[in-house]
Amino acid sequence: MPPRIPGPSTVSSALTRCTVPSASSRCQPQQQQQQWPAQSIASFSTTPARPRFTKIRRVFRTWINGPGSNFRKHIPGGTNYLQSPFDNERNVDRPFPLNKHFKSEPVLDDRAREFIWSKIMKDGETVKAVSAELGVDIRRVAAVVRLKEVEKDWVAKGKRLATPYAKAVLGMLPTHTFTPERRNEPFEPINELHVHPYTTKQIFWPTSESRHFTRADAAKAFHPNLLSADERVPHPELIQMEKELLQGRPLWDASERFKQAAMESERKAANKQAAKAALEEKYTTRVHSNRFEFRFKQINSENVGPKGRARNAVGWRYGAPYYDRAKGEIKIPTSVP
Repeated sequence: MPPRIPGPSTVSSALTRCTVPSASSRCQPQQQQQQWPAQSIASFSTTPARPRFTKIRRVFRTWINGPGSNFRKHIPGGTNYLQSPFDNERNVDRPFPLNKHFKSEPVLDDRAREFIWSKIMKDGETVKAVSAELGVDIRRVAAVVRLKEVEKDWVAKGKRLATPYAKAVLGMLPTHTFTPERRNEPFEPINELHVHPYTTKQIFWPTSESRHFTRADAAKAFHPNLLSADERVPHPELIQMEKELLQGRPLWDASERFKQAAMESERKAANKQAAKAALEEKYTTRVHSNRFEFRFKQINSENVGPKGRARNAVGWRYGAPYYDRAKGEIKIPTSVP
């Protein structure tokens, strides 16, 4: 904390008692103090110093009080991004006007999220079918349904929602909704294939020119257990549907077959997850108390793998160091996780 400057009364009393120090260490009497000239008496100002702004801050204050006053309050119905001095058109998708490579992607508005939830929870359509119809990623569709379920559960329990905050945020971002005019316009790519680490290395694979080298052969060239791109995409049923359309099958028939295949795929995934949960519950003993639930599992402490670092071993996640950045360690993967 900076030292406090005494008030005017304290300063004046101190000056009247003691003047500029002389050879003696004691103060002179009051009669001798008046003989000193007025300019020799130190004067103190209690007026606060005027803040000194930097040049950048002065320029900003000039701009915010002039052309930048339009950005003080947001205009609902669109973005309010800054305009680059090099652009003539209005900036609607670049939060940082000088970075032309970064653009803000649109988000689903509340009507679109309600529409997705209604098609799945009320109409009984599958997640894959809704994702393919509306052009929304499977993970986003599932997340929308989960969050909508939480929202409706809170409304049923009488909990307050941050509706004004959500409207304010959506009013500042580009949004996307599903209207009859934009029903066929995809929201985002739904069949993007994530780059597998095994496919990032360069391989020279000799083969004959007459051989039909498929994507499955390319996957086996990278690793024997690596699946082909047709099998790793989120919607492999769409590929089969396109093949059937190329063979001359009617569109309505191919669409129905796609919906059946998507429903069968989700049923198998649900059964697999239920079987995994049942197996986990079989080897878990639960003990309930007043405040907690204790869970005990039968674990073999000797099952630690050939290197003693198996993922299912006891204490693997507690203090097990990684040697990825250590010198001399092999960083080439030896198997598909």
